[in-house]
Amino acid sequence: MEVRESDLKGVLVLKPPTLYEDFRGSYVETYNRRIYRESGIDVDFIQDDISVSHRNVLRGIHGNQDTWKLISCLSGKFYLVVLNWDPSSPQFKQWQGFTLSEHNRLQVLVPPKFGNGHLVLSEQAIFHYKQSTDYDRSSQFTLFWDDPELKIWWPSRDPILSKRDRGEAHAA
Repeated sequence: MEVRESDLKGVLVLKPPTLYEDFRGSYVETYNRRIYRESGIDVDFIQDDISVSHRNVLRGIHGNQDTWKLISCLSGKFYLVVLNWDPSSPQFKQWQGFTLSEHNRLQVLVPPKFGNGHLVLSEQAIFHYKQSTDYDRSSQFTLFWDDPELKIWWPSRDPILSKRDRGEAHAA
C-alpha cells in the first residue's frame, strides 16, 4: 500500500493495497484493517456510505469536529476538495483538490475538523466513504462551495446543488 502526505497536514492520499487488472476486468481491495494499521492509519471506521450523482453535481462542503473519512471513487470520476476548518491550525481555511476515479483508485483520508466536497466529472460517479462516527447532520458544518474568502477552484462555475448547499434554511 502506498501512503503519501498531501499539502494539508493530516490529509493523506492512499493507493489501496491490492489492485489487479486482467482480460476479465479489475479487482481492488478498498480496505484491510491490518494493512491500513500497519501503514499508520489506526482509525476505527464504523460506518460506510455511498452517494451516486450525475455530471456537474456538487455535494458539500461538509464536515464536523470528530469524524475521520476515508474517501474513494467506486465508479466514474470526481474532483474532491478538502478544506481545513480548524481555527487553531496554521492551515485554517486552506484547501487542496484531488481527482479520484475508478481508474486511479486513489483514496483520501480526511481528518476531523476538515470539510470535504466533490464535483462529479463523469456522466455518473459513485462516491464512497468510510467514517469513524455515526452520521449526525446536526453536528456538521456546511461551507459554501463558492465562498469568495476561500477562493476554491472548481472545474465548473454552475454546478447542480442541494438546498442545503445553496444555503436554503432547514434543508436536508
